Amino acid sequence: MYPEIIFEDAYLVAAFKPEGWLVHRSGIDRHETQILLQYLRDRAGCHLYPVHRLDKPTSGAIIFGKSGEVAARLQAQMESDETVKKYIAVCRGYCPEQDTIDHPLPPVADFKHQRKHPRADLPRQPAVTLFRRLATIELPHAVDRYPTSRYSLVEIQLKTGRRHQIRRHFKHIHHPLIGCPKYGKSVHNRFFARQYGCDRLLLHALRLQLEHPVTGEHLELTAPPQGAFLSLIRAFGWPVPR
Repeated sequence: MYPEIIFEDAYLVAAFKPEGWLVHRSGIDRHETQILLQYLRDRAGCHLYPVHRLDKPTSGAIIFGKSGEVAARLQAQMESDETVKKYIAVCRGYCPEQDTIDHPLPPVADFKHQRKHPRADLPRQPAVTLFRRLATIELPHAVDRYPTSRYSLVEIQLKTGRRHQIRRHFKHIHHPLIGCPKYGKSVHNRFFARQYGCDRLLLHALRLQLEHPVTGEHLELTAPPQGAFLSLIRAFGWPVPR
């Protein structure tokens, strides 16, 4: 699966990022060759400036500026309440029909110098996630300690943008995301890979709603799920979020 441009004009590019692609080169994953920024630069034929990021295992809508000034304006919007950032995910269990997770999070320590500091010493940052349940399913498989297994499809809206916020928040409410090796449960991850051929993180950036930083027009940038995520939604008989 390859990236697709979903919107482009003289000032910005929005694209669908497949799972497994890095947004830009990183020392954490220095041998990765699937780099979204480079791929889109080659197709747009110009330099691009990152505005926000999606983790490597997350798919969906992402936006880049064609100049540093446009990227800075977009970034300011992304960090405010002006932009609507909607995701979809599959979590373990029947989560509440809707709720707000207001739970501060410490920074994620990715580098060795950060890990020298005890987790308790890292300052917690405000983090707020809104969600609503879209669909559920109960499967006749004893994946964990119960004779059947329940899962929920959820729509998520970020009010803040902390690292791994969605995954950490859903672990906090005891509904970890499927396919997450760090904050999920391996027994469920292995079940989805074995039973449905779906060995990816089931988290997808569905939609960005924002104001164009130059023209002021309203932009609604949508990237419907593809690949294994879409196949799973259809296999469960769930409506495809759009």
